Amino acid sequence: MHQEDINNTENENSMPDINADENMSGTSHMNNDLDESGELEKKDQEINELRDKYLRLQAEFDNFRRRTAKEKLELTQTAGKDVIISMLDILDDSERAAKNMETATDLSAIKDGSMLVFNKLKNSLVAKGLKEMESLHQPFDADLHDAITEIPAPTPDLQGKVLDVLQKGYYLNDKLIRHAKVVVGK
Repeated sequence: MHQEDINNTENENSMPDINADENMSGTSHMNNDLDESGELEKKDQEINELRDKYLRLQAEFDNFRRRTAKEKLELTQTAGKDVIISMLDILDDSERAAKNMETATDLSAIKDGSMLVFNKLKNSLVAKGLKEMESLHQPFDADLHDAITEIPAPTPDLQGKVLDVLQKGYYLNDKLIRHAKVVVGK
């Protein structure tokens, strides 16, 4: 090759080939524009889908919140219904016992009837989860007991323990619902 041909080859290598397909009529620029607009449309569609999902999720959550608030309100309004229904039989028995006491002459029959009504009441409450607190001669616990007064303990082993229960404490399903009012030995 001659020097001139070598220079022309170098120039051809360094200069873009204007006859190549990608430079014809600016087609590569149009393809890039079409690709970018297609991508934008896809992105807009994705954004719209995500926005729709978000709005639906928010609406579902609002419905869930309203539904649970309504259920909670209904539950609190009717929470005692089950217990009240079980007490109606005992109320009926108490009314019959009161009528019988007006005309009854047998004191032992009145006592027996009263004990039957009392036991029925107690058993019904126990069936609903009520449990009596055992406090007598137990160590005083401020979380469970209300100390009404302190008196001298009759024996040293009863110091700091409950000597008398003025009002019983109760648990409902293992949760404290009423503290016991007690007398503590000092």
